[in-house]
Amino acid sequence: MNPDDVKIVVSMAEEHMLKALEHLDNELRVIRAGRANPAMLSGIMVDYYGTMTPLAQVATVGSPDARTIAIQPWEKKMIDPIERAIMAANLGFNPQNNGESVRIMVPPLTEERRKDLVKQVKQVGENARVSIRNARRDAIEEIKKMQKNGLAEDMAKDAETKAQKITDGYNKKVDDLLDKKEKEILTV
Repeated sequence: MNPDDVKIVVSMAEEHMLKALEHLDNELRVIRAGRANPAMLSGIMVDYYGTMTPLAQVATVGSPDARTIAIQPWEKKMIDPIERAIMAANLGFNPQNNGESVRIMVPPLTEERRKDLVKQVKQVGENARVSIRNARRDAIEEIKKMQKNGLAEDMAKDAETKAQKITDGYNKKVDDLLDKKEKEILTV
């Protein structure tokens, strides 16, 4: 057995863990924390002359203050489709247009809504942890197969230990992201 094969298995597991962490980061960005954030609208698709297009590709999205999101379409004709897309996304926002741009006033979160968002954050975090554990499990199973096919036992143990250390590191990063988001949500 080639020691490089073991390194490949471990690095593949680490790659899967990194993807799980990046996915978590993207999911958390969309969950609103009381302040207006253009990322809240990142998943919105707008009908651009018959083609569903991300909002960011038809307008400039910004946050002039903590309670407002401003959307400046590049074409005035796009104001109505943008408004419809925001309403259809069912984010609880009521867009207003002044003929030039679309503004969204972000209402402050209630205590109950904050608690719901924290639960949602924890669920998304648990999904990331499951993905990380699955990547570790797959790597260890692959290492065990390699061991049956002639990989030295000490190399297999070292690889399993390395996979576990990487897993622990990614779980710590997940915890850090979740703590940061939780504080952000609970800060009034």
